[in-house]
Amino acid sequence: HDANLVTILTMVILYVEVILLLRVWGDRVHGQSHILRYYGFEITRLNGVDLLRGLATGLITTLLLFGTEGALGWLVWQPQSIFLIRIIIEGLVSALAVGFAEELLFRGWLFDELQRDYPTSVVWATAITFAVAHFIKPLAEIIRTLTQFPGVLMLGLLLVWAKRWRRGRLGLSMGLHAGLVWGYYIINVGQLIRYSHTVPDWVTGVNNNPLGGLIGLLFLSVLALWVRQRGS
Repeated sequence: HDANLVTILTMVILYVEVILLLRVWGDRVHGQSHILRYYGFEITRLNGVDLLRGLATGLITTLLLFGTEGALGWLVWQPQSIFLIRIIIEGLVSALAVGFAEELLFRGWLFDELQRDYPTSVVWATAITFAVAHFIKPLAEIIRTLTQFPGVLMLGLLLVWAKRWRRGRLGLSMGLHAGLVWGYYIINVGQLIRYSHTVPDWVTGVNNNPLGGLIGLLFLSVLALWVRQRGS
C-alpha cells in the first residue's frame, strides 16, 4: 500500500505540472488567460454537481458490471481486506487525479485544438487519439492487450459525449472517468474477486481489466449511448 501512496503523490505532482503547462499554452498560443475555464473546467456549483453525479454513475456502473459477472458465475467474491477503507480512500484520490488530468488533457486541450481545425470529426478524432495514447507500450504488450482497444475507444466517446451533453463543462466527464477508475481500483487493489475462468478472457477482460472484455464493452456502450441520447 505504501507503493500505491507513492504512486498517487507522484501523479498529483505530475498533474499540477500539466495544469501549469496548459495555462502557459493558453496564454502564449491563444492569448487566453483563463484557458482552463475555456476548456470547461471551473469551480462552480454546476460543475460540482456534474462531478458528483458522474462519480456515482461511474462507480455504480463498475459495481454492476462485476456484480453481473458474479451472478453469472464468472467470478467469486473474496473476503474483504482489513485495509479496505484505506484502499477506498486511496482509490478515490487516485481516481480523481486521473479523471481531472486526463479530462483536462484530452477533453479539454486536445478537443479544443482539434475542434479549431476539424469540427466535423472532432468527437471521433479525440476518442481515437485517447485510445491510441493508452497503447504507447512495447509491441508485445500491445498485441497481448489489443482486445482492450474497443473498450478504451468507447470510453473516449462516452467522455466526449458527456462534455457535449453538459454544454462544454468537464465536471460530468471528470466524474464518470474517476468513478469508473475508482470502482476498478477498489475491486482490483482490494483483491475482492477471483475469476472462475468458466468463460474466455476476451469475455471478462484481459489482465482482469473489464475494458478488455466483451462484458465491459457492452456496459460502456449502453452508458455511452444513453449519454449521447441525453445530449442530443
